Amino acid sequence: MEIEVSAEAKDKRLNRLIAITVVILSVFTGLCNIKDGNIVQAMQAAQAASIDTWNEYQATKTKLHLAEATRLQLATLAAPGKADAALVQLDKDIAKYKAEAPDLAKAAKAQGDLYDALNVHDDQFDAGDAAISTAISLAAVAALAESAMLLYAAWVFGAFGLFMGLNGFLGGSFHPSVLSTFLG
Repeated sequence: MEIEVSAEAKDKRLNRLIAITVVILSVFTGLCNIKDGNIVQAMQAAQAASIDTWNEYQATKTKLHLAEATRLQLATLAAPGKADAALVQLDKDIAKYKAEAPDLAKAAKAQGDLYDALNVHDDQFDAGDAAISTAISLAAVAALAESAMLLYAAWVFGAFGLFMGLNGFLGGSFHPSVLSTFLG
């Protein structure tokens, strides 16, 4: 099946509008992709920091349990007065681990919260990218079919894509949760 495209379009105004639409949406998508890539890198860093901090928390809790068990055994089995120095050191270690653990849990949770906040913006850029890609495709078909209605549909998708991209750039709170749930 061959499609013939005439060299002279019937409606040059329509083609100019389509060309302007495609250029604006393409440039905006490029900028959004740069920002989205930076957000994904920040998400990866936050996730790695969260995992590292939770591991440190778990190690601290393990050291606390070992120190407590060692102290109990030493206090139970050692001759009176023979293990006093070791018991004092174990008490210091236990106090240190008890003080460190809540701060580590709080820091790990903060990194997890940062990841979640960044993920909202990543979803915004993803939704914007999908909408703009659809808009550009509709604009291409509008040019082939010389259909203003398809261009209007492209503008609707493009407007939603621009809205989502601007939410991502400006830190907006609008989240396409239905779309993210369906596609996620």
